[in-house]
Amino acid sequence: MKRREFAALAGSIAVTGPAAAQAQPAVPVIGFLHSAAPRQNVRRVAAFTNGLGEAAFVDGRNVAIEFRWAEGDNARLGDMAAELVAKKVAVIATLSSTPAAVAAKKATDSIPIYFVIADPPVDLGLVKSLGRPGGNATGIVTLAVELVPKRLELLRQAAPKATTLALLIHSDHPSAAAVIAAHEMAARALGVQSQILKAISDAEIDAAFAALRPDSALLVGTDATYFARRARIIALANGRRVPTMFDNIAQVNDGGLMSYGPDAEALWQRAGFNVGRILKGAKPADLPVEQASKLVLALNLRTAKAIGLEIGASLGAIVDETVE
Repeated sequence: MKRREFAALAGSIAVTGPAAAQAQPAVPVIGFLHSAAPRQNVRRVAAFTNGLGEAAFVDGRNVAIEFRWAEGDNARLGDMAAELVAKKVAVIATLSSTPAAVAAKKATDSIPIYFVIADPPVDLGLVKSLGRPGGNATGIVTLAVELVPKRLELLRQAAPKATTLALLIHSDHPSAAAVIAAHEMAARALGVQSQILKAISDAEIDAAFAALRPDSALLVGTDATYFARRARIIALANGRRVPTMFDNIAQVNDGGLMSYGPDAEALWQRAGFNVGRILKGAKPADLPVEQASKLVLALNLRTAKAIGLEIGASLGAIVDETVE
């Protein structure tokens, strides 16, 4: 090897050494804040990272993700949000967790926040308006309150002999009062009784099912706590032969009777793409809040058979996804 070539090679090795590594810019960090636990959100997180990939960001290569999971204890979210702010993350993602979005907004008014929530973001103080968010937060809203009447109508169609339509609701959820009011009004319109069951912990969920009236069908409220505890809720409902309506197909795949709502995995993927846009310089104030428009009706036929329900042809004709 000639001396000049050797000198060039030595120079290139030096550039890739410690000094050069220190000179390279650090990758941006996404702070990910959620109410529940990672084990219940594996597929959703994969969808989120797929969305980041669509925006040309790959975790571990040109972006890093700092996960903070509250494991069902929302009281921890404030401290976790403060930790992410102290780390000076580039953006905070709070997906399918309204309490996490609220905690993040309380922790910072400068770091961009991207949310996926089922509650009105204007009422929560997250944005000034849907079209012009105006601050450091934007995202996707899935309209939990507005979908209550349709979910009850579909549940009633699946379980026409039910004399009570019950609601399982997290009493501390930001939209609890609005959901309860919508539920009671919709039940009256359908000519059946309404029963409100408030529960957060496993023990309270057990007690709620013990208090459930005979011949009831159950709407499970939209909440990250219930998504994390879906296996318990489904087992209790199916064990008592109670027809259930959820907000997402994931619960139907796990044995719940039916669901009506947006595809959460698709929304998390969209969120990943939009977080990528923010990392590239887009401002949340200039990104209108999107509303989930594609709704999916899913039905688990195995569960229907196990709890003694015969699904009518009219309902079967409008089902989008079935589990057999």
